[in-house]
Amino acid sequence: MLKKLVIPAALLCVTSVQADEGQWQPYQLPQLKSELKRVGIAIPAEKLADLSKHPMSAIVSLGGCSASFVSDAGLVVTNHHCAYGAIQRNSTPEHNYIANGFLAKTRAAELPGGPNTLVYVTDKVENVTSRVLKDITPAMSGKQRNEAVEKNIKSLIAECESDKFYRCSVPAFHRGLEYYRIRQMMIRDVRLVYAPANSLGDFGGDIDNYEWPRHVGDYSFLRAYVGKDGRPADPSPDNVPYKSKDFLVVSAEGLKNGDPVLLAGYPGRTSRYKLPSEIRYARDAAYPAKAGEIQSDLDVIAASTRDNEANAVRYASVVKSLNNVMKKTRGLMDGFARKDIAAIKDVQDAEFRAWYAKQSGGNKNLLAELDALIAADIALSDEEFGHSVATTSDLLKSGTTLYRLAQESAKPDAERESGYQQRDLAFIKARLNRLEQSYVGSVDQARFTAALQRYAKLPKSMHMTGLDPLLPSVDSVPALYAQSQLGDTAQRLSWVGKDGAAVAASDDAFLKLAVKIDGVSQALKERRKELDGNLERVIPQYMAAVIAWKKSQGKPVYPDANSTLRVTYGTVSPYSPKDGITKGPFTTIEGIVEKNTGKAPFDAPANLLEAIKAKRYGKFKDPVLGTVPVDFLTSADTTGGNSGSAVMNKNGELIGLNFDSTYESITKDWYFDRDITRAIHLDIRYMLWVMAEVDHAENLLKEMTIKYPKK
Repeated sequence: MLKKLVIPAALLCVTSVQADEGQWQPYQLPQLKSELKRVGIAIPAEKLADLSKHPMSAIVSLGGCSASFVSDAGLVVTNHHCAYGAIQRNSTPEHNYIANGFLAKTRAAELPGGPNTLVYVTDKVENVTSRVLKDITPAMSGKQRNEAVEKNIKSLIAECESDKFYRCSVPAFHRGLEYYRIRQMMIRDVRLVYAPANSLGDFGGDIDNYEWPRHVGDYSFLRAYVGKDGRPADPSPDNVPYKSKDFLVVSAEGLKNGDPVLLAGYPGRTSRYKLPSEIRYARDAAYPAKAGEIQSDLDVIAASTRDNEANAVRYASVVKSLNNVMKKTRGLMDGFARKDIAAIKDVQDAEFRAWYAKQSGGNKNLLAELDALIAADIALSDEEFGHSVATTSDLLKSGTTLYRLAQESAKPDAERESGYQQRDLAFIKARLNRLEQSYVGSVDQARFTAALQRYAKLPKSMHMTGLDPLLPSVDSVPALYAQSQLGDTAQRLSWVGKDGAAVAASDDAFLKLAVKIDGVSQALKERRKELDGNLERVIPQYMAAVIAWKKSQGKPVYPDANSTLRVTYGTVSPYSPKDGITKGPFTTIEGIVEKNTGKAPFDAPANLLEAIKAKRYGKFKDPVLGTVPVDFLTSADTTGGNSGSAVMNKNGELIGLNFDSTYESITKDWYFDRDITRAIHLDIRYMLWVMAEVDHAENLLKEMTIKYPKK
């Protein structure tokens, strides 16, 4: 009976797992004992499920990337591109740490990461599904349901954050079938410790992004600081390094083809359970539109910062992020063209619908309701895309944030829109402050002008009712910037705490524009609430049925990634992208010399090339490869957000850092193909070798606990 299978906890058991697919919640790992044993993982599954025990207690989030503690003094290792914001923040044309790298030989020399560089330590996860769905009734409209769920979530978060040193969230799993409350200690004094030169940390740049073979040293070090009482505190010279309860031992013993790996981190978003219609929309409409928009914006930034090094440095992080999204978006488009995932899903969907029709006790109108809501979601997504293009300006976004903050602040805190509660104020200030490092008036003006021109050419389906008459003409854009002071950080921050009437009465051009379009923007959000509420009513029923169907076939049952702590596993594995071609699983430092051209992005540092030429391999020479490995491939199931994730050996020792996937693997967000899905990792031996032979970071090598190969 299907009705017996709608209890969430009963749906999450694992019966039989195939391949290395799955981004598992830690509590599920005891159900994977036999599979972990088959792969060769020696750590007991029960230990991996316990967030208070090693190694999971050493895994942290940076709020968009993953990382891990590697000493008891709060030393954190992550990817170079994950620390890029902190590197850029401290860089100037005179002290260009992006180009030249940075190493603090003492703790006093460590640099502030800035208000957006944070470390989150997850210490508690609990199922709160029944409390989130309390008092939800079938008679509610979509908006009523959405707001009731939101109210319950806010209450759960407020209860959890009674201790102000914690940041809590209540994300949905299985598209709303379950909800878990996540408690994280948020450390907000984080400092830059060490970053290699960009020509090493980003060797190959965007050309090599998502490609194999790779030869990039994608690593950096940060340090978490707290007050003298051991509790999180605002940045202060009086703070002390965080005494991390656990940290990972770094192993230089290395791996070989076929060895098992365990990977832990915070993967962003996957869409493994989306319907064929959603895949076709992404493939045929959403991704092409997104790629076109990003490329156009990149072209404008490039033209606007040309011949101005200071402006180029300011927009370096923005450009790097946009390029990364662009490469992934194009990879998704190419992946969909290479393999018809929608057709594969068609077959699965037909099989599921046939199975569902035979079940008793289910909602017979479920699939018809679902299809209608997905169609409505697609249509509304088009309008939301158009709205995002029309509001590209950073100053307009700042004005919108300030006006919404003023409006929401007039309400009791529990009734405010999420993102504008008292708990969010520090993050809002940090965003407004961060603009100082990534804003130039002439560049933003060029971006906004070009975006308005692109918006005018979008299909009518992407123009929401009422917005067009409120937007400025292209000719009037220069006047907006001339009549606004929001480009000045002090002026932006001065509006925080002002009421709605004060903002509405302002003569600042961008505040006036934000007030002008607020009504139609809020109307769009209200329509989204109504639709999301209805989706939240129907999709969990659908997911309960899908999980029951998959379980009946012995297939993996894990929730889509949603930026929460997950564990995956796999083996060191080559792959064959085309007939007759095999790639991997290791690259070596000699490949750097082969790729080096002396010009960016293949301009390896001279001291690195000299060390390679001299064959100063030291303790890090691989006995099989006969040299120092750089990067390697595994079959682990990863996605965006896994950047910086700890790649561990069978004993839970750090042997690599995840940073990418192969180009052929990008569509894994939608469909896991065991034959070609490969994650790309930095071999920790390359990092240690560079630290020892190139950058002379002896202070950090001494601080970490490193397990060297036996002689």
